[in-house]
Amino acid sequence: MSTSEVERSYLVRGAARILVVDDERANLVLMDRLLRAEGYANLVLIQDPRDVMSAYREAPTDLILLDIRMPHLTGFDIIKQIVDLEDPLAPPILVLTAQHSRDYMLRALQAGARDFIGKPFDRAEVVARVRNMLDVQLALRMIHAQRDVLKAIVHERTREICATRLQVVQRLGRAAEYRDNETGRHILRMSHISTLIAQRLGWDEEHCEIMLHASPMHDIGKIGIPDRILLKPGKLDPEEWEIMQTHATIGGDLLSGDDSDLLRMAREIALSHHEKWDGSGYPLGLAGESIPLTGRIVALADVFDALTSERPYKKAWGIDESLALIRSEAGRHFEPRLTALFLQLIPEILAIRDRYADV
Repeated sequence: MSTSEVERSYLVRGAARILVVDDERANLVLMDRLLRAEGYANLVLIQDPRDVMSAYREAPTDLILLDIRMPHLTGFDIIKQIVDLEDPLAPPILVLTAQHSRDYMLRALQAGARDFIGKPFDRAEVVARVRNMLDVQLALRMIHAQRDVLKAIVHERTREICATRLQVVQRLGRAAEYRDNETGRHILRMSHISTLIAQRLGWDEEHCEIMLHASPMHDIGKIGIPDRILLKPGKLDPEEWEIMQTHATIGGDLLSGDDSDLLRMAREIALSHHEKWDGSGYPLGLAGESIPLTGRIVALADVFDALTSERPYKKAWGIDESLALIRSEAGRHFEPRLTALFLQLIPEILAIRDRYADV
């Protein structure tokens, strides 16, 4: 016998927990002696069938040897109780009964028993069937444990992939900031403000987390805008402005081709955060609720923080002046409902500005 076979034999015989259920004490004593002689030491003898379920729940059970005709609860009742638990590791049930009829056997097997032996039984046959059932149960437990290990491995690999994807996205966002002479603090502020709005709209934690990481990608398309336009200190002429507007489409193209929730939302935001509620925005001229909600949220957060932040080409606006513009643009640039919510959140938004103030 190989080492693995010896180990398996020990596990099956020494550690296997077997419930023996019979209302006749003499039958319990007989099975106890028979199984212990074969090396099975973890035996639970139950004379009152009403005690089966409590014993079953005490510890993992590998096999149940069950009589059929008993007071209070029959073997069929016990089988049903076990089946109703829907336990994926439910132990096999071997029926040992003096009822020899074919009807009893079929009824037991159809109810959920794995095997059926009539009394008086052949000891060698009982031992062989017990061994075979425990082998199958051990294999089932090993497969179940292996499945859990594989699930854990897949979960960890998925987490690593998501973390890597997030790092790539964040670095792309930083690249866009360097091109646009914007600070990382602006990105932090507008992403946290966007997430705050999403939270107050009732988004779940997972989608709020995605918003936090996707919204910094809103201007990623500026990577494709020439420096002479992107870094021009003065007002853009019509031709330059037309080129500047292409950054939304460029961003959408850069973020396309990936089916992750993070990049799908980032692409949606990049394409839609310059759309306006009245349809006068770009690149598609969407209006009203045809503009993705993510884009409507980010538009508010981005515009407010841009207004109140200093840039090489402009001074920072005051809070009151900026809020007055936001109010005046409700129904034109911004969705009225979101604008009202945004104004309600001003104390928390200003706290975000203080937390991530430019150094």
